[in-house]
Formats: sequence, C-alpha cells, structure tokens
Amino acid sequence: MTIHLPAPGGTTRAYHPRTEPLALTAGAPFTSRVVFSAAHVVADPYADVTPDGPAAVDWDATLAFRRHLWSHGLGVAEAMDTAQRGMGLDWAGAAELIRRSAAEAKAAGGRIACGVGTDQLSATGIGYPYSLDQVRAAYEEQLAVCEESGGQAILMASRALCAVAEGPEDYLEVYGHLLRQSAEPVILHWLGPMFDPALEGYWGSTDLDAATRTFLDVIAAHPDKVDGIKVSLLDARREVELRRKLPDGVRCYTGDDFHYPELIAGDDQGFSHALLGIFDPLGPLAAEAVRTLDTGHAGAFRALLDPTVELSRHLFQAPTRYYKTGVVLLAWLAGHQSHFTMVGGLQSARSLPHLARAYELADGLGLFPDPALAESRMKHLLTVHGVAQ
Repeated sequence: MTIHLPAPGGTTRAYHPRTEPLALTAGAPFTSRVVFSAAHVVADPYADVTPDGPAAVDWDATLAFRRHLWSHGLGVAEAMDTAQRGMGLDWAGAAELIRRSAAEAKAAGGRIACGVGTDQLSATGIGYPYSLDQVRAAYEEQLAVCEESGGQAILMASRALCAVAEGPEDYLEVYGHLLRQSAEPVILHWLGPMFDPALEGYWGSTDLDAATRTFLDVIAAHPDKVDGIKVSLLDARREVELRRKLPDGVRCYTGDDFHYPELIAGDDQGFSHALLGIFDPLGPLAAEAVRTLDTGHAGAFRALLDPTVELSRHLFQAPTRYYKTGVVLLAWLAGHQSHFTMVGGLQSARSLPHLARAYELADGLGLFPDPALAESRMKHLLTVHGVAQ
C-alpha cells in the first residue's frame, strides 16, 4: 500500500502504511491509577445546520464511542472541551449529552464524570455583563443536571467568572458555595489559556504562583468535597509541585497532553492520575499501558506510552484549542464514525498537511484497527483537497 501525502512546495511524498495494527484487547479494570478519556462528540452529517447554530449530534455514534472507551477500562470525562464545549456545543446540547451518556454508563457499568460550567452565560457585544450571583446560579443549574443524571461533577473553569471576578476572593466565594452544596466530591478543573484564551488570569491573577495559591486555598477550605484536581497548563514542573501540596486523599489528574507518560508514572513522592483528551484516540493503547503499570512495570509502561507523545504534541500544537479536529479525524480513520464532519464545521480548523501528519503518526503507532480502511479514507480526503493519488 502506498499513499501520497502533501510535501512542501506543492509536491507529494510516498508513504507506505502499516499492514497490521497493534493487537489490543479489552481487559480488567485498572488498580493503580484512575484514568478518564475526555471523549469527542460525533456530528450528524445529514443535519442542515450553520456553524453558529445549535449542534446536531449523531447520538448513536457518540454513545457507541463511549462504549468503546468503557470496554477498555477507561472512564469517560463527558461534556468537556474535547466535546467542543464552548466551541460548537452549547449548554442545551451538553445537558442532553450528559443525560444520555450517564444513562449509558449506568447500563454499561462504566465510570463517568461530567463537565459543569457556566456556558449558558454567553459573551455579548460588551463582554460578560453578569453578576457573581448569576455566574453561581449558572454553575448550580449545571451541577444539578450532572448530579441528577448520576455523574460525578467536574467543575470547569468559567469564562464568565474569569471576566466578572474582581480578584481571588470572588473565586473563593463562588467555588466555596458550590463545594458546600455538592452532593459528592468533585473534580476541580484548571484549564490554561492555551486551551481557551478567555481564561487568561483565572483564579484572579496572571501570576501562576499567585493563582496556584488561590487554587490551593479553595481545596484547603473544603478537602472533603474535592476528589481531585485536573490541571491543563502543559507545565509538568508546575503540576508536580502542585500535586505535592495537595491534602491527603485529593488526587491530581493530569491534563498535560505533552508530558503525560512521566506524570502518570510519577516519582518517589507521588504520581498523577489522568483525565486527558489524547486518551480519546489513544484509548486502547493507553489502557494497555496502564495495566502494565498496574503490575509494577513502570519501564514497560513508558515503553508503550512514550512513543505516543509525538502524535499528542502534533495534535495539540498551537493554536491548541483546535486539537479536536485531529482527534475526530483519527476517530473517522479508525472506523469509529462514518464521516469527518464536526460540530460547528471545525473539520476545517486544521490544514491538510497537519491532518496528513496526524494520519502518518497514528498509523505508525498501529492505532488503526483496519489500516486499509484508514488508508482508503485518507486517500479520499486528500483527493477532495486536490492531492492526486
């Protein structure tokens, strides 16, 4: 098999795909780490929608992908930024996604945690003209939907709160109120501005050391209501320092899609659990690696997972928030969905050379269950873009 991929100068280069995928099968639940995959949504390609209109979701394909993740022992982090929260999927769509996925999790015996935010409060021409009480009420509405559905809550960073908070004390007030009323311990999510520029200065400061102190103050005030923290700053050193300061019993879930193997493996002072967007395309391989870690073989774990970092860094390269395009491309190539269409038309958010390189790296890792299908679909995509095969 040969496929011609785009090369600099308007030329192409021949690439010879793998003929055999990695042999990866479902296995026992993990024992040493708690691992969530932040899962993408599958758009309905037959829906007559506009990029700025309500999302049309293919529910059958979306839920089938979650069953795929559960079958390999992974938890599902639902309605997170990988599912295009705030980038095509509005709160009404996210609420339906949470309800459907939570019901599916109950039937499948899968673990699920759900994103709770404030995206009912959209920006206007003058920014976010809301009060702290309105921000808190928006959080409360979403928290109720999550808890009523049976999911664990992930308190996501809020664009509205970032815009209206006047300092750290406002974050302490809003989060304190939410933690006091939550039925079960939650996961706190700190998403950096590389994932969402509107979150610059979260926790009341652009100084990350000061922001970290406020974050830790929130946790210290309610340690019994915090299951863990999810950190997405792409700064391994800072994550390690932060996890060493957490109260006993509070987990650190890495959201670092650049350094996850070393952070999950840990050191003699601790380790990170995982809640990662890259574990959407890497699901079966990531599960195999964690089961290896469960047996105490950290070296074998790294040998499996370290080679995936090049693909992850490619998908999450700046502008990082568009990593979802590569994730959905790989799901299509792997046969998890019948098309490469995204909510909000985001299939156009990455260049053809970027997508071609994502295909090449994923194929090299053996991620496609049917390499011939992946090759055929990639050839069709290239042909549509004018690259002769």
